Amino acid sequence: MVEQLERRGVFTRAQQDYLKALYLLGGDERPVPTRDLAQRLGISSPSVSEMVTRLSAQGLVEHDRYRGQQLTREGRKIALELVRHHRLLEMFLVQVLGYRWDEVHDEAERLEHVISERMEQRIFDLLGRPRLDPHGHVIPTLAGKVRPVSHRSLGESRAGEKLVVQGVSDDDPQKLRELERRGLMPGTRIAVVAGSEFEGPIEVRIKGRRESVPLGLARAIFVAEAPPTPQHIN
Repeated sequence: MVEQLERRGVFTRAQQDYLKALYLLGGDERPVPTRDLAQRLGISSPSVSEMVTRLSAQGLVEHDRYRGQQLTREGRKIALELVRHHRLLEMFLVQVLGYRWDEVHDEAERLEHVISERMEQRIFDLLGRPRLDPHGHVIPTLAGKVRPVSHRSLGESRAGEKLVVQGVSDDDPQKLRELERRGLMPGTRIAVVAGSEFEGPIEVRIKGRRESVPLGLARAIFVAEAPPTPQHIN
């Protein structure tokens, strides 16, 4: 734990934000274009290029001027540490402090940089060692392992599919409130009545009622094939 704290303390908040954003864009597996990173961070491409040059010199990022940038092994460790902090904090804010799930993202963004590894462990134990945050996102382990999850959105579904909501995007509080209003929470089973092949809203059945989900909202919902419903034996 001390080693993790020392490693994180060497880097500025801005540098940590770059590494985390790169990870969330898939930069631990493939190069991410500069424009995508700039859009995620809400800054200009020249500013991103300047920071990436610094991170590359520190051995945290590999940069290719044509393909983009990708995290090194050390850069991934730092990014995952921040992601773990963020998701544990979101869970703490919801379960212990009574925040709504649409209120926690910005709070966690501020706190993730300053909590100690000791506090992180206390929060983890207090919450019962959770595996997911309130939005269904996997909480990385201390060893940096992340359970694979589906990245397929409801917007890609087809009629007749039986799916389960695995997670939702937490970037837009308004969308989170709308998802909650419609009952589209992580763990919810849904049956697709009319899918994206019709180029319109996704029609689904949830607990016996029919719901029309606008395509923009459907793209913020990540789904997987629903497991078979357990059969009760009398």
